[in-house]
Amino acid sequence: MAPHSPSPAATAAAPRLVEGRGELSRAVTDALRSGGTLRYAPGEVLTADPYGEDLQLALYLLYELHYRGFEGVDDAREWDPDLLRLRQAMEARFLDAMHTELSDAPQTVEDAFAPLLVEPVDLSGSLSRYLETDGELWQLREYATLRSLYHLKEADPHAWAIPRLTGRAKAAFVAIEYDEFGAGRAERIHARLFADLMADLGLDPAYGRYLDHAPAPLLATVNLMSLFGLHRALRGALVGHFACVEVTSPPGSRRLVKAMRRCGAGAAAEHFYAEHVEADAVHEQVVRHDVIGGLLTDEPSLEADVAFGCAATLLLEDRLAHHIRDAWAQGSTALRRPLP
Repeated sequence: MAPHSPSPAATAAAPRLVEGRGELSRAVTDALRSGGTLRYAPGEVLTADPYGEDLQLALYLLYELHYRGFEGVDDAREWDPDLLRLRQAMEARFLDAMHTELSDAPQTVEDAFAPLLVEPVDLSGSLSRYLETDGELWQLREYATLRSLYHLKEADPHAWAIPRLTGRAKAAFVAIEYDEFGAGRAERIHARLFADLMADLGLDPAYGRYLDHAPAPLLATVNLMSLFGLHRALRGALVGHFACVEVTSPPGSRRLVKAMRRCGAGAAAEHFYAEHVEADAVHEQVVRHDVIGGLLTDEPSLEADVAFGCAATLLLEDRLAHHIRDAWAQGSTALRRPLP
């Protein structure tokens, strides 16, 4: 692809703050917007829905301080002790909920990843299969809107793993991330390719533009990466998440290429997923044999954490897929508010 002018997603502009969706997220937005003290009742965390709109938005806002921040918010708030204390409490609530739901999940890498290496016979519940065969252009636009919260910073959350790995695992991990970041070419950065996809679909590719449209099930999938990435103690889970994404990406991306083509979404929309079919097929082998293999050679005690990272990824992706399919089955938007 020839170089062209930078898209809005390629600029350093920080997104705007959105309004809160409950007591916790309103406390965060009020503190960030005013520059003042964070005010909330600690008991609100204990009673909050760990997968709900309020807690997930509050977490997302606090995590975003470690990425691009927000327009008009002092960069120093990234390390505000009160904000970090609230984040820690919400993270514990979120992690506890996932551990409870996954109490019977596989504890070994082999058991966690073996089902992912075989294409299911029954794809009736697959969101990418639905988009491939029956999806309409408005649904592809909604899907891209939802995924933009991650894909416009694709690979950034996983990069936290690099200083926490050594030897073979680090070398292989960096090789994959190098591809994700365009192999030295700005116009090939995957986040940039997704911005081009959004432009083809008539969407605004500005970073964070659709945060207010994103429901809790989507925010949870993005928050999971930041949660794993920002804690050294969860480095095994981050590698499990990374591996799960790379292993499951090629077949889903292949179906989405066909969906984009069938609906006439545009060349850039097709190209984003075509790039992932090719690249992630190679990455799958590297991540399983060298990233996971290298990590567990160095730190065999992390195997259960790697398996948990994979299981948590699948849990939240399944919740998101059900949310989207249920909304579409009722002829409704999967977003918090419809696109123009």
